[in-house]
Amino acid sequence: MPTIWLKRAVGALAGGLVVAAVLWFAWPRPIAVDLATVTKGPMEVTVDDEAKTRVRHVYTLSAPIAGKVLRISHPAGHQGGSLHVGDQVTADETVVAVMQPMTPSFIDVRSREELLAAVAAADAAITFAEAEIRRIEVALEFSRDELRRAQALSRSGTISSRALDKAKLDVATNEAGLASARAQLGVRRSERASVAARLIDPSSVPAKTNPNCCIQIRAPVTGRVLKIVQDNEAVVPAGAPLLEIGDPLDLEVVADLLSTDAVQITPGSLAQIDGWGGSPIQGRVTRVDPAGFLKVSALGIEEQRVRTTIDLVGASEAWSRLGHDYRVIVHVTVWKAEEALTVPVGALFRRSNDWAVFSVRAGRASTTLIRIGHRNAQTAEVLSGLSPGDRVVLHPSDRVKDGAAVSQRETR
Repeated sequence: MPTIWLKRAVGALAGGLVVAAVLWFAWPRPIAVDLATVTKGPMEVTVDDEAKTRVRHVYTLSAPIAGKVLRISHPAGHQGGSLHVGDQVTADETVVAVMQPMTPSFIDVRSREELLAAVAAADAAITFAEAEIRRIEVALEFSRDELRRAQALSRSGTISSRALDKAKLDVATNEAGLASARAQLGVRRSERASVAARLIDPSSVPAKTNPNCCIQIRAPVTGRVLKIVQDNEAVVPAGAPLLEIGDPLDLEVVADLLSTDAVQITPGSLAQIDGWGGSPIQGRVTRVDPAGFLKVSALGIEEQRVRTTIDLVGASEAWSRLGHDYRVIVHVTVWKAEEALTVPVGALFRRSNDWAVFSVRAGRASTTLIRIGHRNAQTAEVLSGLSPGDRVVLHPSDRVKDGAAVSQRETR
């Protein structure tokens, strides 16, 4: 009998152990989650976007006349080489560009024949004017001889005073006619030279141009070369940009912000500039343009943008490595609080039209509706529903339900 009872006891114990093992494995384990604590502290909301630096005052030097601009060269006294971007220039001293007259264009066959015919006509007109001069010179010499005889006869009373006056008139008339004929000859020669000048083509231009005929363009301000628009020798029209000059230390930041963000910014707002490869730089908004413009994003989306200008604050050494048209990231502060109750935005989810979080109490998740205020990329301001020290679930999965057991995920 004792043996039978012993066997029964051992069997019952084994069965109990099996049942306990099944219950242990079947019992739901707490879900491992990431937890965060609701805290009070400083918080700020910023408008973040890409921007670029620019020299505040950029001077674009243009060609004053149409002509051939030579390769951008150093001023007199510097030997060889070209003026490069970043070189120092001095106001009214540094010669940044030299211009020469343009080479005449080619003449088509029809135009050349017409011009040759015009030259021949001009030559004939010159011949005619020269013959007219010789005719008037002969008439003038004859009238002068007649005047001398009339004067001699007048002294002896042989002719009347009217005949003497007629001789004087003939001399004056012929002298005026000679002056007119000589002027006509000058006109014909000038017309011939004008037509002949139109026959000049590139093959007739000398290889070297007189350097005294050139125009030297000097730097209007002291600074550095920011950009060379026309680097090589070329024929340019009047007003064509040649290069840009400015002071790289006189920088400002220009950001094209979304109009929905720009309306939250006012002149004087603080900003932080980073993303340029150096330490963050402090800035201050100086201007928000009153008019926006349409800009197409990299994804092809049309966006209404507003240009916002930011001044750099502090010592220039902090941004001395920045230059013109450098890419930066701006963070413009639109709201700031020193003691704000905050929760990570990763804990928020929507429940109907409200915001909610899974708060953890006694190891179990509980859905808690909250009201939030300002929000940035990391945290949101809690207006009601949570208290400092409350624990919330970060990025809750679909396994986390109301009342589910949760535990802090171990970090390595």
